[in-house]
Order: sequence, then structure tokens, then C-alpha cells
Amino acid sequence: MTRQAKVSRDTSETQITIQLSLDGTGKAQIDTQIPFFDHMLTAFAVHGFFDLKITAKGDIDVDLHHTIEDVGIVLGQAFADALGDMKGIVRFGDTSVPMDEALSRVNVDLSKRPYLVYNIPDDLKSRGTFDAYLAKEFFQALSVKGGFNLHINTFYGVNEHHVLESVFKAMGRSLHMATRMDERISGVLSSKGAL
Repeated sequence: MTRQAKVSRDTSETQITIQLSLDGTGKAQIDTQIPFFDHMLTAFAVHGFFDLKITAKGDIDVDLHHTIEDVGIVLGQAFADALGDMKGIVRFGDTSVPMDEALSRVNVDLSKRPYLVYNIPDDLKSRGTFDAYLAKEFFQALSVKGGFNLHINTFYGVNEHHVLESVFKAMGRSLHMATRMDERISGVLSSKGAL
């Protein structure tokens, strides 16, 4: 079974193409024109063992929001396409990842019932153009389009870079767990027999 997808989105604000392989080695080729976002998405792919290629061009001269949100939309669709009928997958994943003084936990349920919980320290100070609140827009779009029930909780941290990196790495590891195949699961992992 090939668990791969290629998805494109072309609007007046962004042009995005994403190629995703769920059963990869963590090979990442990321170019969103937003270097810090590229760094976060690379960490996500490496720690999730996803082969991920993203090319994105957007109206970043206006704002970063459109590009960041639309990458989330396209990546969520790529996961949904690559997972197909979702038969045989573990479905749930959870991981805590430290990054220096920051500690984040991500829990995911590939339930086709999108929902985002996003808790980060209230006093987090932004030091760049990509901040933790823009990251929330990415995760919201990813969870909606991918059909993820997604809980992101940073317990503590003062450096925004460290907080976000711990979140993206934990997200990669949690999705890696949730997307794994288990031979004991013949259909979808649900007592109802359907997601």
C-alpha cells in the first residue's frame, strides 16, 4: 500500500504544492519563503519520519497569515488523502518533547472530528514575524482539513523559538504514532466500526 499524497492549492493569495509520504525517513525539502516556518516544518517532518516536500509562494509582503494558514490547509488535505480509508491505523498518538526550558505535549486522534485545543504560556514574548499565534492558525487549518482532534499544551517555556520547536517536534512524533499500521486492526479502530 502506498501512503502518499500530492496536493496543490492555487488562489489569488497563495500557490502551494505539498508532497507527503507517511512511510518515509524524515527527508524534508521545505520552501515557504518564511525561513522560521521552514525550520519548524523541517523539524516536524524529521521527527515524524515523514518525507515532505513543500513549495509555497504567498503574499508575504502583505502578511504571513495567508501562507501559514494555507500550508496548514494543504498539509491537512495531504494527510487525509495519504491515510485514505484509515483502516489499520493506530489512530491515536501522544508525545511530550522538551526543548531547553520549554516542555510541550501533543495529543492527536485521527477521528475525522476536527477540534483544536491550543494552550501556550500567556506571557510568551514574540521576537520575530512568525509567532505562536500564527502557529495556532496553521494548526487550526491542519486539524480541520486533516480531520484531527488535536490538543497542544505547552506546560512552560519562555523562549518562543523553544516553545514552538517543542510543539512542532511533538506534533511530528504524535502523528507518526497515530498513522502507524497495526496488523491487529482489520478495519478502523473504533467500537462503532466507523469513524
